[in-house]
Amino acid sequence: MYSTAVAVFLVILVAALQGSAPPESPFLYRIPLDPEESLELSWNVSYPQEAIFFQLLVKQLKAGVLFGMSDRGELENADLVVLWTDGDTAYFADAWSDQKGQIHLDPQQDYQLLQVERTPEGLALLFKRPFGTCDPKDYLIEDGTVHLVYGILEEPFQSLEAINSSGLRTGLQRVQLLKPNIAFPATLSDTYTMDIHAPDIQIPNQVTTYWCYIHELPEGFPRHHIVKYEPIITKGNEALVHHMEIFQCAPEMDNVPHFNGPCDSKMKPDRLNYCRHVLAAWALGAKAFYYPEEAGIAFGGPGSSRYVRLEVHYHNPLVIEGRHDSSGIRLYYTDKLRRFDAGIMELGLVYTPVMAIPPRETAFVLTGYCTDKCTQLALPPSGIHIFASQLHTHLTGRKVVTVLARDGREWEIVNQDNHYSPHFQEIRMLKKMVSVHQGDVLITSCTYNTEDRELATVGGFGILEEMCVNYVHYYPQTQLELCKSAVNAGFLQKYFHLINRFNNEEVCTCPQASVSQQFASVPWNSFNREVLKALYDFAPISMHCNKSSAVRFPGEWNLQPLPRVISTLEEPTPQCPTSQGRSPAGPTIISIGGGKG
Repeated sequence: MYSTAVAVFLVILVAALQGSAPPESPFLYRIPLDPEESLELSWNVSYPQEAIFFQLLVKQLKAGVLFGMSDRGELENADLVVLWTDGDTAYFADAWSDQKGQIHLDPQQDYQLLQVERTPEGLALLFKRPFGTCDPKDYLIEDGTVHLVYGILEEPFQSLEAINSSGLRTGLQRVQLLKPNIAFPATLSDTYTMDIHAPDIQIPNQVTTYWCYIHELPEGFPRHHIVKYEPIITKGNEALVHHMEIFQCAPEMDNVPHFNGPCDSKMKPDRLNYCRHVLAAWALGAKAFYYPEEAGIAFGGPGSSRYVRLEVHYHNPLVIEGRHDSSGIRLYYTDKLRRFDAGIMELGLVYTPVMAIPPRETAFVLTGYCTDKCTQLALPPSGIHIFASQLHTHLTGRKVVTVLARDGREWEIVNQDNHYSPHFQEIRMLKKMVSVHQGDVLITSCTYNTEDRELATVGGFGILEEMCVNYVHYYPQTQLELCKSAVNAGFLQKYFHLINRFNNEEVCTCPQASVSQQFASVPWNSFNREVLKALYDFAPISMHCNKSSAVRFPGEWNLQPLPRVISTLEEPTPQCPTSQGRSPAGPTIISIGGGKG
């Protein structure tokens, strides 16, 4: 009975809803959803319609599938679309899950099924969804990271409400859905290619691996501009290669030991820690990265290290054994130097323990500044133009935003990710260039969640410490490489002295105690938390307005006042789609006789 029902289900789906899709256009973006690659998602973005057209390819359909989005990749409190059968009839519906994972029909049907088609690869479902729906049960699709969720239905269910996600084979995938609508040249003339990849390594049989490989440029390699790069993924490993980065080593390092192994290996040479200058970064779902036609990032020649480090993040949730991989990044470079050198500038917080997050916080915000004093001194009169950005925190980061302020008013957002994940980092092209002028302020804020930690999380380089960084890619290159801040250390000591008056001198303020030790001894009651927030919101800062040599620009940079912002940007109001574009209020029912449901 069950196999017959599934066969009927397939026949129904193949026969139904033909011809209801808009004129076909190629899907620009494609990712595997699950490690076995039995589910494949493709999509296009329509900015005029403010909608996404999805194609979900189910290669081995059983009794249905669910797909959707949630805040952090949970199947609870998720916005879903479900395809299922009760054994006799097939249904497609917009749904949502509650905090227990129970599935419910959404009375406002905003996923619109357009077509179901049998292909040589499997069953392809074409449907569309507006960015925003004004439905409280729906996920608002924004510019940053989206956590996609999926589930496989292996047997019929008598009703949608009978489905509970906790009993399904489920998973998540992170992606940026709203790619910028930027035209790129079809071909690049006068370019060479260089493939940087680890040679046929065996992926470790563990969930998470960061693999490091040192690549050496040819002896006497002259100055070039990188103008494009793209991923090279070993066929069959598309679901395992999560993200990759290429870092150039410090120019003063004339010799770097060759290494090919896990980045956390005890055999990794310490010198690899000085290979941190980002040249390229790719994450799952990203296409080729192009530099603006008037700029390229310089590498090779005098003042440039011959050594680069490839870092590949493998995500192997099924702990597959014996899989070999040679994935990496292909650089396109030219000796026809472009008008401008592109530069990379660090914004945000200095890597220092004076900036800390108390434990058991759900949304604690730290902010770093690139002040008007620094931009006035270090930027050219014509300013700079930011065209791409890479946001970065460690494990507790949940949101990151950089805002440009001018004349005391927030002017525009440089980059924002309200669903940021430290496990999904890529250089993202901005939808429009952001021009920064002398006297402007760049404010970078990070939101952290430390609910699972018992001690304060301090700033630093360690993975269990925290960072708040935006690597902005811009042109023309200037001497300013780092524009970051931290609270003044003297005012932090005043904080420790103050809370000691109310906590029986529990925090050691003696000279031999490190800041990390002091934070570890703080009793985190509500008073101590609120006073620390107030300190970070009002105390003077120490500015790092640094050249590439790590030397600060001339001037007084300690005890600097926080930039004054008298006007903030308003939150954009979501545009509610008209009911005309919605599906019927109930599930789309497909009759056995075929036709449109």
